[in-house]
Amino acid sequence: MCTEITYYAALIIIFALTCDSVLSGNDVHVSIKNSLGDGRSLNVHCQSKDNDLGEQTVTDGNEFGWAFSPNAWGTTLFYCDVVGWGNDNAIFPFDAYSFGRDWHRCETQCFWLISSEGMYGLNGVTGFWEFMYFWPPPAG
Repeated sequence: MCTEITYYAALIIIFALTCDSVLSGNDVHVSIKNSLGDGRSLNVHCQSKDNDLGEQTVTDGNEFGWAFSPNAWGTTLFYCDVVGWGNDNAIFPFDAYSFGRDWHRCETQCFWLISSEGMYGLNGVTGFWEFMYFWPPPAG
């Protein structure tokens, strides 16, 4: 009985923390910066289940960004395809914002940096850029 109560108490705390973040009314801003260098541009196409942001050309040193409010269910996901990052212009898909991964890491600001060696994400909790993806992605 005590274990069951502890389990439910933990679920209520997690739910309350999640709802506080979602229902606080804070928009989340996502930004993808091109730091490839050598004047290289890249194309980014981002979307969610409900919103297609279209294909954007991001020139060297510039960024593309958008803002949104996470949904109350904690399932918000924006995913992107990046083209032009590697020498072969391969398409690289990645999740620009996934509520389960990012609600705490980048509560209101999700910054991505694309460089010639890979992709970095800013961890808003630690303040450090974290290396997230290699380019080209390793053969899986």
